[in-house]
Parts: sequence; structure tokens; C-alpha cells
Amino acid sequence: MFSIVRRIAVLTAMIAAVCYGTPAAYAQDGTTTVDITFSRGDGTTTTGTVHAPAGATGRPGVVLVHGSGDGRSSHYDLTADAFARSGIVALSYDKRTEGYTPAHRDYSLLADDALAGLAALRSRPEVDPARVGLWGLSEGGWVAPLAASRSAEAAFLITIGANSGPPAAQQAWANETRFGAGGVRGSMVDVLARNGVRQLVGAGMFAQADYDPIPVLQKITQPVLAIWGDKDRLTPPGDSLRGFQAAFDGVGKRNYTLVTLPGAQHGGQPTTDGFDRLPGLAPGYGELMGEWITGLPHSASVPRVDLPAAQGHPVRDLDAVARWESAPANLLLLAVIALAFGGYALTGTVRAWQLPDRRPARILLSTAVIGIVGTVVQLGYILMSRATSFGPLLLGRTLPWLALQIVAVCAVVALGYLVVRTPRSPATMSKGAWTRWAVSVVGGTGFVLWAIYWGLLLP
Repeated sequence: MFSIVRRIAVLTAMIAAVCYGTPAAYAQDGTTTVDITFSRGDGTTTTGTVHAPAGATGRPGVVLVHGSGDGRSSHYDLTADAFARSGIVALSYDKRTEGYTPAHRDYSLLADDALAGLAALRSRPEVDPARVGLWGLSEGGWVAPLAASRSAEAAFLITIGANSGPPAAQQAWANETRFGAGGVRGSMVDVLARNGVRQLVGAGMFAQADYDPIPVLQKITQPVLAIWGDKDRLTPPGDSLRGFQAAFDGVGKRNYTLVTLPGAQHGGQPTTDGFDRLPGLAPGYGELMGEWITGLPHSASVPRVDLPAAQGHPVRDLDAVARWESAPANLLLLAVIALAFGGYALTGTVRAWQLPDRRPARILLSTAVIGIVGTVVQLGYILMSRATSFGPLLLGRTLPWLALQIVAVCAVVALGYLVVRTPRSPATMSKGAWTRWAVSVVGGTGFVLWAIYWGLLLP
């Protein structure tokens, strides 16, 4: 009987494709998929895939709202298939990538796209339009609530790995967590993991850095199911659960369910340590969402709150970048260092301008250059990489970082020797030599200030 029903569903979809120009559905293991195209609010179009139980009519539906990144991945198909196997129709659509960069993204526009997907799914014959809601992962945990707060048509909201705080603070927490898991401690964590994010924010290179989700959460009237993996290492799962609960309780909201999912990582997949991602979905995750949706409104008639997941450390707010430490100020300091050391190096061929002892200035110049270039490389690697293994450690430091700290100490020693031990009487130094000595001291002093700020000279 089931096979007959499935074949009839496929045949019906194929007839619809011929008559109306829509793509045919493809059946597999009791579910079907069909590709669709729908219009967004600004008149552009996007494509998506509807995952549904074979032969579905009048079923609940859900629109999958993306996490960060530039498009759909296999994770969304995996999640959509889990919904379909639970009797729920799911739409996974192609994310807007125009104007979506690390420095710029518009949550409001992305929320409008999610609502366009909601309208498209509500028009499908497989669903009951009164029972179609939104699901958001990670960044979608900011976007999907915004969409739900604007819509009377969204029947419910589900989030996984959502944050109750701003993106910049969350990223700093994730950096610190990654370092801590790798055994790194000290200035490399305290300074680089946070100052790197703060500098991006101050330079306008971190999109939506200070977005506050709490006012949006307080406007949501629909039932909410918010889930966090207990081993989430990208979103602070304990603090976020508490933030959601405080936001809802603060406005008297009662129809919410907050769940800590055992053995799960950021996206609800099984994991050993929170950083790796094993195949499939975490045990009970798909069933939890399916039962909650099909059980509405009774499944969210009273608040249910699991114990918050344990975190290694709490989220800390990021201080705004002060004028003295801003990107222009850092660049100006680097320019002063470069000009000072460049002037010293370029005048080195003038014999009358030679210092009595040229070794300290040479050591200072070479160690400063190595320290600056090496730190920039390390900072770029930290901000761009998601590696959790940092190689051999010594005293809680990676070997490259420890080497850079030793180089910085050598620069300080060379600067001290240059200042204290270089004779500066007219009998021993010409005006040209004195000038070269002065610019090397200026460059060395600038490097010491820069090295302190970026943690090279901190424990």
C-alpha cells in the first residue's frame, strides 16, 4: 500500500511539472524532494528544495534559515530529511550571497528572505499553511527570530546553536574556547583572541558586530523551541539558554521550550569533543523537533527549561576600541616604526654616521621586524582558521608564539643596551651618528609599545 501511495505521489508531481512548469518530485525511502523557485521581497528570485513525506497533504512545514556562510550545505539536507521523516515538510533554500561578506551582511534583508520562503512553503499543497514555521541555525538564530517577530503567518520558531548576545562577543568567546581546548593560555588568549576581534569591529570589518537579539526575542509571540548542544564550542550554550529564558520571562512569555541536547555540537550533530562532527544528527534531535511541532500547541503550553550546559568560561562583553588603540593609531605607530628603522638602515652606508657599536641597533631592527611580521601572521591564522590543535606547547604557549615572545625580549634588551651603553659625546659620535641613534631608539620604543599591546611582552 505504501509503495502504491508513493508512486501516486511521484506521478502527481510529474503531472504538475508538465502542466505548471514546476520540477518533478523525486521519491526516496518514504520522502520526496522537489526543487522550486520563488520570489524574494526585493523582486529577485532564489531556488530551494522541498523535502516532504511521500504523499503528504496538509502537513506542518518548516523553513530552514541558514547559519553563516554563503550557501546551502549537506547539513541542511540532512536536517530537512529528518523533518520529512518525522512527517513535516521542510524547505531548504539558496541563501542570498549578493552583498554578503565578513564586513557586511543585513540581518533584516535575510529575515525578509526567510519570510519569502515561508510564503512559498505555505502555498505548497503538501502543507497546512496555518502550521508552517521557521528554523534557524547559528547566525540563523539571529535571523529567524527577527523574521518571526515580523510575521503573523509564522506558526512557530525553532533555533539550534542560537546566541542571546551580540556576534562579536560570541566570536571572542569561541576564540577563547578554541585556545583553551588546545591547552593554550596566557597572553595569546587574553590579547590576541579578543583584541583581534575588537580591531575588526573598530575598523568596521565585522558585520553586525553589536547586534542585540534580546529586544527581538521579547517580541516573539509564537511558540519557541530553542536547542543547544551541550558540547557547543561556537556558541556559549549555557549563557545563551539563560539569556533566552530571561528574555522570555521578562515579558511574561510562557510558550517556550529550552533544551540542552546531550552529545551534540553546534549544529546538532554528534561529536566527541564539540569540535569534530560525526555523521548524522545527534540521537533524539530530529525526533525532539518532530514531536514538538506535531504536538503544538500543547507541546509548548508551559515553559520547559533544561539545565544549561556547562561552559569553560562565561561570555565577556567586548570593550569598544579606544582612539589610542584604533586601527589608524596602530597603523600610525607601525608607520613610525617603519620610517625610523628604514631611515636607520638607509643611512648605514655613510661611514661618518656609524655608531660606535652597531650590533645593538642591528639586533633591535631585525628582532622588531620579525616580531611584527610574525605576530601579524599569527593573528591572521587565528582569525581565519578553525584549527583546534596548535602543535607542541611549552608553558601554555605555542612554539611560534613563544619564539615571538623571545624575539620581543631580545628587542627590549637591545633597546636598553642601545640607550644605556652607547656613548653620545661629540668626541665619539657625529651629528649624523647621533641622529641614527635617535631614530633607532624611537623605532625601538614604538615596537615595545606595540608588542605590549599585542601581548608579546605579557605573560
